[in-house]
Amino acid sequence: MISLGLDSGSSMTKAVLLEDTRIIDTKMIPTSISPRKSLEDLYREIQKQHKEIDVIVTTGYGRNLLDQADFKITEITCHAAGAFFMNPDCDTIIDIGGQDSKVITIDDLGCVTDFLMNDKCAAGTGRFLEMTMKRVESEIERIDTFVKDAKPAKINSMCAVFAESEIVGLLAQDIAPGDIVLGCVESICQRTAAFAQKLAPANPKVFFSGGLAQFDVIKQSLASHLGVKEVATDPLCQYTGAIGAAVLGIRKIKR
Repeated sequence: MISLGLDSGSSMTKAVLLEDTRIIDTKMIPTSISPRKSLEDLYREIQKQHKEIDVIVTTGYGRNLLDQADFKITEITCHAAGAFFMNPDCDTIIDIGGQDSKVITIDDLGCVTDFLMNDKCAAGTGRFLEMTMKRVESEIERIDTFVKDAKPAKINSMCAVFAESEIVGLLAQDIAPGDIVLGCVESICQRTAAFAQKLAPANPKVFFSGGLAQFDVIKQSLASHLGVKEVATDPLCQYTGAIGAAVLGIRKIKR
């Protein structure tokens, strides 16, 4: 049985093809001004290469936009299933996406027990860090090397708009760009940890998903602010929602 999970995110649209319990293909494209078109384009691209698809499940912001979908499932449920698929030992999932951040707690079977979502403030998201890197004329993909040997500058603003003004002011004071970026990383991780600790159990086993989970400096900072030795992640961390959608698709057709 082959299941296609599609995650229509604010920044990227992701696809995962699952054959029973084995991931056989992944693809990702930027979400354009038309999330529907991005979802349809990615679906068609996958379909060209894999004709035999038994079930299609969509999740994310644009989950209702693909007519061919058999099931449309919330991102909370899909992230839980995806994280549990990659790391069955976790009990807490932290996802920092392009436009929001989520904390999800799960039980021993990977079912959601509770969650919190912050979609009101951009200052704790990937978009804010992308903006910061553009301000210092670099790319977010270079963040680990960019902040090497840096000392974090203090970022006081709790709002992305005011924080951007603060960054401009720090640059005008000749504060090293690496120090500013590391300060922003610390600010995001501190706020995410405070958010997560409202829900997470004592000594949580954290799985960190989303695009920012690819970067060592962010993983280390988040672990430090959570007071844990490390946060677990996976090379496919950015596909967590799509993996979960595909996993749930397999479960549904098996029923």
